[in-house]
Parts: sequence; C-alpha cells; structure tokens
Amino acid sequence: MLRLVLFALFLGVCVSAGKQSKSKTTPSSLSRGWGDSIRWLQSYEAGLAEMVKRKKPLMVIHHQDNCQHSQALKKAFTADKSIQKMAEKDFVMINLMEETKDENMAPDGYYVPRILFVDPSLSVRTEIVGKFPGNLYAYEPADMKLLAENMKKAKKALKTEL
Repeated sequence: MLRLVLFALFLGVCVSAGKQSKSKTTPSSLSRGWGDSIRWLQSYEAGLAEMVKRKKPLMVIHHQDNCQHSQALKKAFTADKSIQKMAEKDFVMINLMEETKDENMAPDGYYVPRILFVDPSLSVRTEIVGKFPGNLYAYEPADMKLLAENMKKAKKALKTEL
C-alpha cells in the first residue's frame, strides 16, 4: 500500500513539474499570427529588458486585429522567409495591439500598422523609415523589400555602436 501511495505521489510531482516547465515557455499565441517560429515577448517593457540583455535591436510592430491594413501587412510579413529568418535570429520581437506609455514610440503619431526599431542604448531609430511621408513608420504588403533593408540597417547600426 505504501508503494502505491509513493508511486501516486511521484507521478503527481512529475505531472506538476511538466506543467511548470510548459508554462515557462512563450506561448505561440504571442505571435498573433506574425510568425510562430519567432520568439515574441509579451510587453514593451519585457522587450526593452531582453534587448539590453541580448544586445540585439528591438523591432516593435504596432497593429490591430480589426485593421485591414494590419492584416494585409501581417500576411506579407509571414510569407517573406528572409524577414521571418531575420526576425527570429537578429531581433528581439514584440507586436503590440495596445499603445505603450513611451511617447518615443509614436514620433509622428499613433497609427497602425507601424514598425519601429530600438537599439540597446534605448534609442528609437527614427531615421529608419518606410516610404510614406505622412506616416513615416508605416509599411504595406508591397514594402517587404524595404522592410528587409530597414531591418538590415537596424542590425548594422547596432554593430557600429558596439
């Protein structure tokens, strides 16, 4: 009888340990459809901390689920394998559906979709822009080549500062 109780106790400990280790991993729902192979962080603050720790630039995607432009950009973003690979390997990534309290993340206003880059010195790279003069950090599906170039600029700017 004692063996049965010990076995049940051991099994219970193993099951709860398995549940704990699973809860520590980042759920794929944080991708919100922007790429499940990418490690996404939950908040802007977590992104800033991770960026400093890993010495990699932070890429912040502001979007909304109910915005057709955000949805179209998401589809193009996930379809572009080179962008997915760079995002996965070279950046700390967050996608936000709510605005941050950091006014630096809206240098030309609050709109979606917009993509900004931050370097580990906590500077928003305002010189890395899209093609629209009224919404400097906006991209559309046809801009994936420009976005890839801008990702390379953000990565290169980091190397020159280190």
